[in-house]
Amino acid sequence: MRKIKITEMAEVIRSKNSGPYELTFDIIFKDRENFELARRSGVFTKKLFAALYSIEADQVIGVIEFAQANAIKATIVRPVVSGGVGDSDIYGAQQHAPLLNIEVPVK
Repeated sequence: MRKIKITEMAEVIRSKNSGPYELTFDIIFKDRENFELARRSGVFTKKLFAALYSIEADQVIGVIEFAQANAIKATIVRPVVSGGVGDSDIYGAQQHAPLLNIEVPVK
């Protein structure tokens, strides 16, 4: 089975705060075809985001397919409160890097 790098499929891969206690990740695909390939792959699960961010699956609040925007969104509990002691990214805008290594299996 061949795999396609997420960076070849997506137009936008980003992270941001979803309030001071949560991070949201957006993967917006180039077109409906790439979105459908990603969606059908079954890769985008709570388990994936838990593994990528070294957290328990119950700290992944949700993974949502948003077909209207050809997007997959995920939200996790923020490991350090925004602006708290030890926080290195107050806006949560630099937390998407682990997503860049995702490979989507396609038939």
